[in-house]
Amino acid sequence: METVTTSEDVEAGDVGEGDVDARESLPVDIDWATAASVGKRVARPGPRVTRYTSEQARIELIDAAVRAEGPVREVTGLADGLRVPSARVVDRAGWIDAAAHSMPAMLTDKTEPATGWSSKIAGAQTGGMLAFLSSAILGQYDPFSLDSETEEPGVLLLVAPNIIGVERQLRVVPSDFRYWVCLHEVTHRVQFSANPWIAGYMRDNVAGLADGDEDSVTQLLTRVTESLRSGKPREKGMIGVMQLLQSPEQFAAFERMLVLGTLLEGHADHVMDAVGPAHVPTVDSIRKAFDARRSGPKNPLQRLIRALIGMDAKIAQYVRGKAFVDEVVETVGMERFNTIWTSPETLPLASEIDEPSAWIARVL
Repeated sequence: METVTTSEDVEAGDVGEGDVDARESLPVDIDWATAASVGKRVARPGPRVTRYTSEQARIELIDAAVRAEGPVREVTGLADGLRVPSARVVDRAGWIDAAAHSMPAMLTDKTEPATGWSSKIAGAQTGGMLAFLSSAILGQYDPFSLDSETEEPGVLLLVAPNIIGVERQLRVVPSDFRYWVCLHEVTHRVQFSANPWIAGYMRDNVAGLADGDEDSVTQLLTRVTESLRSGKPREKGMIGVMQLLQSPEQFAAFERMLVLGTLLEGHADHVMDAVGPAHVPTVDSIRKAFDARRSGPKNPLQRLIRALIGMDAKIAQYVRGKAFVDEVVETVGMERFNTIWTSPETLPLASEIDEPSAWIARVL
């Protein structure tokens, strides 16, 4: 995901999809009804638009999501022969409702809702985060919600108010920008549709993050002390903090999720740039404006919020993941690159993301 600032919101404008960040850090015992209610109550409504503009955007986005499927399948070589599903165009409240229904399916196998004051408090906290994210996401492929048409898992959500807000701010051609956004999100849909095991792999690793009892303060201090005494190099920033605070098993699950997200986002960005020039007339100006926003200055509040929910780490996923995919595809071609989707064992290791040649040597 990458965010851009508008005059109306703290942050808005996210091309994301895999979108695993928020889910990685959420507690399991959450009252999701409270989360949805609080989130919708505090979320900003989005930019002002006429009913006509809103309806035209909805129609155009649904059409763009269908049209994008063919070029994405052609470039990736994935999902050939599968049906082309439709997308759901939602407002911010609609995205919050969808997230509050899908996240429990990924976070836990429990069927009964969480109860008690602690769950409600966790729900209220989660609702605040959902409200913020609802203004920061342009689109999202949700592999855990059921498609109302087919009753099968997998729904592509497009958040119209955010897309309209960003295209206005960047002063880009709306029809081109909407199709460009759909290229990214449809790539995620193709990734999961062609490789259904990925959703289960995500769920298993989220379960690994939640396994075990909470560590005591003594255990955490011991882990930090041992790390300092060992003199071994440790990751910097938020990843280094997670490495210290989690058990080895939990950190391994966290790292696998991070690597998967990096691959999914990098692959989607690669496909956008591969398809864009032939199908989006103003793609160069869109990419230039979007990348400028991606790396632009943020005020202190924005920097704090981004750090807390991991958005800066998400932006790094785009950059590192795309560099990995670009090099592998350039070296061996897309057909051999697609070996990466065979199983968890053929996914890149954390050490291979920045050394694509190491993945090629190990897997191919």
